Amino acid sequence: MIDVQRLRVLHEVARHGSFNKAATALLCTSSAVSQQIAALERTLGAQVVHRSTRGVRLTEPGRLLVEAAEAITAELDHAQQRITKLAAGRAQFTIATFSSGGRRLLPAALTQLCAQHPEVELTILEREPEDSLPLVRSGRADLALAYHFDGPSPARDGDRSGLTWLPLAEDPLWLVLPADHRHADTTGVHLADLAGERWVLGCLKTADLLRRYAALAGFDPQVCCSATDYFFAAALVAAGVGISLIPQVALDQMPGGLVAVPLEPPRPARHIGIAVARRRNQPTQPYIDALTSALFEVEPGVGRSTWQVVGRPKDVRRSAAGRRIRMPG
Repeated sequence: MIDVQRLRVLHEVARHGSFNKAATALLCTSSAVSQQIAALERTLGAQVVHRSTRGVRLTEPGRLLVEAAEAITAELDHAQQRITKLAAGRAQFTIATFSSGGRRLLPAALTQLCAQHPEVELTILEREPEDSLPLVRSGRADLALAYHFDGPSPARDGDRSGLTWLPLAEDPLWLVLPADHRHADTTGVHLADLAGERWVLGCLKTADLLRRYAALAGFDPQVCCSATDYFFAAALVAAGVGISLIPQVALDQMPGGLVAVPLEPPRPARHIGIAVARRRNQPTQPYIDALTSALFEVEPGVGRSTWQVVGRPKDVRRSAAGRRIRMPG
């Protein structure tokens, strides 16, 4: 039988790429790590790592074991979290959410949840998807409001994520300009028309996304600021530093004197959804059901704009033509 502790050691070796760094993370010696890996290989009858002067890399059996180790660790963490909640003696429910989505979408849904289940003790964690989804997988959060950009969703049927992804809405990125910008009075702008602009972006992921779409449009964007706050980016746009791309759910509470104009296709968008564990904690299932139902009922329009909802129950879809939004000021 495969020893779980040896799987943990292998996982650290894979994560760090060397025995020495894995040993530091595990608070042991590199010799002890080497011995654990050798014992694991004897048990399997197969090599799990290639050793070289440049470090170590996984073999195919090693990659399979690391995937299994991640799943096993998540299941054990999930069980520990369930035991902790049972010991607390009171219903607890933890939600992880990204900042702009949590601020725009969660309050109305939480109002319904608290009214329906006043006994529940809520914990809200502000986390980006790369951190919130592992929290759900391990049981440290019961639900995550998250997003992904282009490409497949972060969880799919039959994968090893241990998660179910419920698509909620598309959140297109809008072009945010000073009110006196030459494109401020247009109803749509092609990204190629912005080749000479300076960009102020409120998210590192948005900066990466802009570069990909700009490459398709035939130019390399001049990014003069990559921040971690959309409101800071908007303030810099209002000051005349540059222009920005801001997701629709973050367009409210922008500074005055700005205009949001839709980009012509192809245009980048975030895909917002809800992540829950496939093996859910049954005592918290009613809270998950109540919150997910309430989230699907939240009207996510911003100002005079609306967006397209892609995952409502019974496949109800909403859409509206894009229009420019002028911030008062």
